[in-house]
Amino acid sequence: MNREEARLRELGLWPAHGLVARRSRSAENPPPAVLAPAPSPDGQPDERPTTSTLDWTPLEAAIRSCEACGLCRTRRQAVPGTGSRTARVLVVGEAPGAEEDQRGEPFVGRAGELLDQMLLAVGLDRRRVYIANVLKCRPPENRNPTPDEVEACSPFLRRQIALLQPAVILALGSFAARALLGGEGKVGALRGGRHLYESIPVVVSYHPAYLLRSPQEKLRAWEDLCRLQDALAEVDGAPGVAPSPAATASTASVRLDAGR
Repeated sequence: MNREEARLRELGLWPAHGLVARRSRSAENPPPAVLAPAPSPDGQPDERPTTSTLDWTPLEAAIRSCEACGLCRTRRQAVPGTGSRTARVLVVGEAPGAEEDQRGEPFVGRAGELLDQMLLAVGLDRRRVYIANVLKCRPPENRNPTPDEVEACSPFLRRQIALLQPAVILALGSFAARALLGGEGKVGALRGGRHLYESIPVVVSYHPAYLLRSPQEKLRAWEDLCRLQDALAEVDGAPGVAPSPAATASTASVRLDAGR
């Protein structure tokens, strides 16, 4: 019998069925671990900082040592993110692939080369943006992330966004879009719309890996990059971003074909 139960018995209020019912419902739907301190083994509140209070360096250390889901047993290493911590553009992908797992950096290999070309096409490069994934660990065989994995990893992405406070988020692929916007929408249905993560504009486009498999979609990806520029222009002029070139099929082909 705990102290609270003993006090309720003294007052003649135990068992308190309504209280028990509310607690049962809470147990079925517990709040995310990052929102409240977890108890320490001795039963006292754990005073270590939660994910929502971490600065960049301890946040990256927490990501690298995370064991919140089973991916910690199959990864080579976690991949926190890369780029400028003062960037105005945050690029969010799905999860690390084999090469990212090997090198510890998101968007490398052919998909990374194409992303670099996409950014350069609108006057950006990976040194001037911040790049991260929804999942920080590679799913085996590059399978799709599970809902439990996304839930376990989402506090890290939320904290990265809170620290960065980007002007615009570029969500690449359906998993990135769903993690940021909720719902089950596909890229084809979401791209072109006006979306917000909290108060931050979100531009949805195709993942570079998909564009490598479906190069005919590069023109649509180019249109999305122009929307990214438009969104930046609406947020205090986006210092340092090059003016938008004409969004023509020939321009898109010349600028993005280097990533084939």
